[in-house]
Amino acid sequence: MGDLPGRRSIRLRGYDYTEPGWYFVTICTIERRCLFGDIVADKMCLNVLGEAVVDAWQAIPQHLPMFETDSFIVMPNHFHGIIVLEADVGAKHASPLHQRRARGTAKGSLPAVVQSFKSASTRSANRIRTTPGRPLWQRGFYERVIRSDEELNQLRRYIEDNPLRWALDQENPSRTSM
Repeated sequence: MGDLPGRRSIRLRGYDYTEPGWYFVTICTIERRCLFGDIVADKMCLNVLGEAVVDAWQAIPQHLPMFETDSFIVMPNHFHGIIVLEADVGAKHASPLHQRRARGTAKGSLPAVVQSFKSASTRSANRIRTTPGRPLWQRGFYERVIRSDEELNQLRRYIEDNPLRWALDQENPSRTSM
């Protein structure tokens, strides 16, 4: 069974995503809709859906104790966060994209925690919106393996400064009307 048409894995080839480490993730809303609030005076002002995303992110260590959360930001149409995998959970390798449907996501892997977060935040958002089954997030996510303290600190600054760059963001729908 080959890759799905038009989709390719962006995972680091040969990397074991069940290994302890620090990871940076970016997740975009479905159709990049601005669902979580607005940037006002260079600060993110969350609405109730944005608060539900924060709650789901902060609950990760309660449900998956091998993971810790670090810096994060909920933006109008996307999310950035740093997550730490603390302990070896015993799996050999994360499932390659073409095998994921048959075997599922490797338990205790970075893709598994992102899947759990997306599911929990979607359930909360759909309860708030009274729209059962409606997607909140795009398929997949972007990840980066953090390999040094310098890179970690750069990514923390990137997260913190993200609202300051919103006016220049290509995904900002109001940018085209400027």
